[in-house]
Amino acid sequence: MNLFLDALAWLFDPAQWSGSGSISQRIGEHLWISLVVLLIASAIALPVGAIIGHSGQGRELAIRVSGGLRALPTLGVLTLFGLWIGIGLSAPILALVILAIPPLLAGAYAGFESVDRHTIDAARAVGMRESQIVGKVELPLGMPILVGGIRSATLQIIATATLAAFIADAGLGRFIFEGLKIRDYGEMLGGSILVIVLAIVVDGCFAVTQRLVVPAGVRATRSSELRSGPARPRAVVGHAINEGNQ
Repeated sequence: MNLFLDALAWLFDPAQWSGSGSISQRIGEHLWISLVVLLIASAIALPVGAIIGHSGQGRELAIRVSGGLRALPTLGVLTLFGLWIGIGLSAPILALVILAIPPLLAGAYAGFESVDRHTIDAARAVGMRESQIVGKVELPLGMPILVGGIRSATLQIIATATLAAFIADAGLGRFIFEGLKIRDYGEMLGGSILVIVLAIVVDGCFAVTQRLVVPAGVRATRSSELRSGPARPRAVVGHAINEGNQ
């Protein structure tokens, strides 16, 4: 309990929120690293996932590659890149890109695959080209699952970006490593709390986005299905009956 109070005292100390190395500066660095990693990984994984989901080819290979990348220990990869490239942000960014590719790839091809084949056949029947089917049919309908993949990858990036401070003086992980080094466990726990709060806030933003990207027609269909669904069964003297049919 005292450790938690120490962490709160460290978090609400005005001195921690101003000057070089302040909490606000570290939050900005953490978000910047996460954004750069997400953009690079998205540029690689999303087009590949879209091609796999649209064509239906290469799915098994993508699953095997994603599984292999997920099995890699992040700290080990980070250390390897650090020894190869040297101290700085390049090594953690490369390591985090490798970590982020599997959920982005899975979200992309799962989103495209989730579209009903009858809908795609109907689009071809009315004369739409393959590029139009991808852009006007598969992408809008699969967008919620695709955003879900981006959401999952972003959370992993934010959580793991703390390791960037292992070989670079950047991000919220700096507080954790510094607290461990000088045995200031209040600072260490405070840094961990900041990472958790940041992840929750970003996840909330993506949750709202995931709801907003559902096409209006799909939302209307779901609402109609809910309204026209069977009434809740109710047990009466040992029999299950539906309301309105008594």
